[in-house]
Amino acid sequence: MNQKGSDYSASSIQALEGLEAVRRRPGMYIGSTDTKGLHHLVWEVVDNAIDEHLAGYCTQVEVRILKDNLIQVKDNGRGIPVDMHPKLKKSALEVVMTVLHAGGKFDKNSYKVSGGLHGVGVSCVNALSKYVRAEVCLNGSQYMQEYERGKPLADVKIVGSCSERGTTIVFAPDPEIFETLEFNYDVLAHRLRELSYLNSGLKIDLFDDRNELTTRHDYFYSEGGLLEFAKYLDQTRTALCENPIYVKGKEENIEVEVALQYNTGYQENVFSYVNNINTRDGGTHVSGFRRALARSFKQYGDENGLFSKLKVEISGDDFREGLTGVVSVKVPEPQFKGQTKGELGNSEVVGVVSRIVGDALSSYLEQNPKEARRIIEKVILAATAREAARKARELVQRKNVLSGGGLPGKLADCSSRSPHESELFLVEGDSAGGTAKQGRNRHFQAILPLRGKILNVEKALEYKIYENEEIKNIFTALGVHLVEDDEGVRKLNLSKLRYHKIVIMCDADVDGSHITTLILTFFYRYMRELIEEGHLFIARPPLYLVKKGKEQRYAWNEKERKDITQEIAGGKEDSVNIQRYKGLGEMNAEQLWETTMDPARRILSKVTIENATEASYYFSILMGDDVPPRREFIETHAHYARIDV
Repeated sequence: MNQKGSDYSASSIQALEGLEAVRRRPGMYIGSTDTKGLHHLVWEVVDNAIDEHLAGYCTQVEVRILKDNLIQVKDNGRGIPVDMHPKLKKSALEVVMTVLHAGGKFDKNSYKVSGGLHGVGVSCVNALSKYVRAEVCLNGSQYMQEYERGKPLADVKIVGSCSERGTTIVFAPDPEIFETLEFNYDVLAHRLRELSYLNSGLKIDLFDDRNELTTRHDYFYSEGGLLEFAKYLDQTRTALCENPIYVKGKEENIEVEVALQYNTGYQENVFSYVNNINTRDGGTHVSGFRRALARSFKQYGDENGLFSKLKVEISGDDFREGLTGVVSVKVPEPQFKGQTKGELGNSEVVGVVSRIVGDALSSYLEQNPKEARRIIEKVILAATAREAARKARELVQRKNVLSGGGLPGKLADCSSRSPHESELFLVEGDSAGGTAKQGRNRHFQAILPLRGKILNVEKALEYKIYENEEIKNIFTALGVHLVEDDEGVRKLNLSKLRYHKIVIMCDADVDGSHITTLILTFFYRYMRELIEEGHLFIARPPLYLVKKGKEQRYAWNEKERKDITQEIAGGKEDSVNIQRYKGLGEMNAEQLWETTMDPARRILSKVTIENATEASYYFSILMGDDVPPRREFIETHAHYARIDV
């Protein structure tokens, strides 16, 4: 049967030319069009400058946030070539800026290693920007070309003379593409700090010129590289040994650099990079590192009889408890999974990293017997605690609803059995939990009240975590459990997850914020996959109810309260009734539903991990044992505090 509009012929096939494919499907190239994708544009341009540094030509990079959220990235590298391209018969600068998969990264003579191997970096930025200006200082002349949504406005021309060399890119993200145009200074600062540690000797400046009165500025420079990086990441913890273990080597044109330090804590914090790209999902370089770590320490412990009295079998996981490590490799032709480069796939890297790190660790252990014994003692304690944690974990899993144990008694479950539409609210206290149960939509919303403050997992042995009643209830209600892979790495099995939206709902006061932080710490350390898969949210209950006569409006912050007062009472606060909500229990069921639980009106903040190194660092500051860093953090950020008297 032929229906109108169902014709499918050659004319139905679209062939997108130039940069139009990027504009039509931006997510394929930068991951998303939200704030993460917005900042990815900066990384693409900065990566080009870093590649010049890796090639031995660039020593300085300057990043500026200009007015109206324009970004300027300037380097003192060789400068993008401006001479005529032999095939395309146009300036090489225009080719680089407007043609996908065009660049020096494909020429092994130009760049031995590179982060931007896909060749879509700066041309992708050009495609997704409303305006771009490229300036190149080369051979005493300053060349310039401007673009609008990827298309040149004119030919490359000389606009002046200059004594230095380098490239400057200025771009304004396209509001037709991005959900937000607001660059976050702290996000930029965190990544640039990271890059300074990964590229010792490179000077990086970050400026924020958006405020006319004051310019914010940070300078990043590291002489010690990964050694300093490991110390920075571990500065909020108590180190087992005075200095980190440092490894550097090269084999088969693959450069390997590793710094690791053990502390008295219980968390593993290993961060990996390939050609300066953060591989948050790990890959073959991390596998090689873990193999070397387990093999070297196991061999040393066996040869010296240090494991002779241990009654449990040593696992690879035991060698990583309390470990902070940075694994950085430089690979000539890395094979990443996707443009976002989350995981390294080169099989040859496993053996190279394993051999280089293994040999260096064996030498270190032989030359430093006191430190070696201290680390082995930590491993033995970890193995003993792991066995206790395994038994506690199995007990939790036996009680899981899907293995016949039943749901937690306090859980008010929803009637839907579809995880995609079901929501679980983790609510502070029985009182607020009771109100939430009355106000919810029983079809798809489940309520789990949490009594008081859950255990601070940052300072607790793992088996203690599974003995905690509130944490056991969370595991059981969600229907998830931890499993170990072949390398002994524990991951959360989400195959039987019962709710695809988990909402932390606490009071809008200091205690509520503390409880939220405790819950976030637990999820980050033991259920991180839920965050990475986009399942975790924080509810935002209103702070005020403003009433005048029959009219009433809710306000979520001080500015909204003043705006509402101005709108309904001309700013006269004495003529309105303002109720300050300090707890969820102060609302009735109807109010809680319409402000905080109704999908059509509520405000939820999605929990994401923009930078794993910074997230781990701040969790250890806020929830760890070391007081001085926490005091310094509080003093630095005191102006953000909201105090209820």
